[in-house]
Amino acid sequence: MLAARRRFPAAPEPFLDLSTGIAPRAYPMPPLPPEAFARLPEPSAQAMLCRLAAARYDVPAGARVVAAPGTQILLPMIAALRPPGIARILGPTYAEHARAATLAGHEAREVGALAELTPASLVTVVNPDNPTGQVLAAETLAALAARQRGDGGLLVVDEAFGDADPDLPSALPLVPGGGVVVLRSFGKFHGLAGLRLGFAVAPEGVAARLEALLGPWAVSGPALLAGQAALADEAWAASQRAHLAAAAARLDGVLRQAGLVVLGGTPLFRFIQAPPGTFERLGRAGILVRAFAHWPDRLRIGLPPDDAAFARLAAALA
Repeated sequence: MLAARRRFPAAPEPFLDLSTGIAPRAYPMPPLPPEAFARLPEPSAQAMLCRLAAARYDVPAGARVVAAPGTQILLPMIAALRPPGIARILGPTYAEHARAATLAGHEAREVGALAELTPASLVTVVNPDNPTGQVLAAETLAALAARQRGDGGLLVVDEAFGDADPDLPSALPLVPGGGVVVLRSFGKFHGLAGLRLGFAVAPEGVAARLEALLGPWAVSGPALLAGQAALADEAWAASQRAHLAAAAARLDGVLRQAGLVVLGGTPLFRFIQAPPGTFERLGRAGILVRAFAHWPDRLRIGLPPDDAAFARLAAALA
């Protein structure tokens, strides 16, 4: 927010940050015992967390969950599972995938069409996509996985925004066949991004290698306990999905009332077409959204957290 304040010094306080895809309603953190901070976590605590994640995500037999302090730290490790070669990422999308592949020694490039993804030693797709919300069909994911297996490559499917809609196509059933790693974010859906917790779902051998690279105690004791509580709370997850769907529909109404075109998105954000200057107009009103250098007429807008925030956005767009 410091960068936003420097860019818009006259904007009213406080800034309303709608630039992320993080749920504005957070899981209520359970009371944490002092031991969670004073002692290194037991391996059994991480094993329990991974079992709960496997149940929440319906991970199939032959695939194993690896816990990490956020999926971000996993990206260069996963990219390094294949020798340096060609990496292709379906985009435009989350820029860290290309950066991580480059760090691992690959010649990395975003491409705009499925046909341009292969042949490549490393193929990455974000499903649903960030920021467009585009969803790849199960048949498309299966075809990519088969191509990568046949070529000795790897398919990485980032499902960071999948928790908000479990009916979306997932690559998790493809993992036991090999050549596929799926990423799942914890913080976005649960509104706890600062907790730094995420998961990779991989075949047994790949999972063991990732765990070795992460080393012991990679996930903090507080994150383990909070993650266990949240992943075991299916009632809260169902209520969160209903809350997000209602908030996204309400946001659609505000945007359309302002004459903006909703192009796509997920229950956690909307991807819109807006006249040039909309980002600056909102910034001067103290509202931060996500702009794109390569898309001057596109914005990503997250969910306002309450009635006052919805009213503030509507007034700024009026």
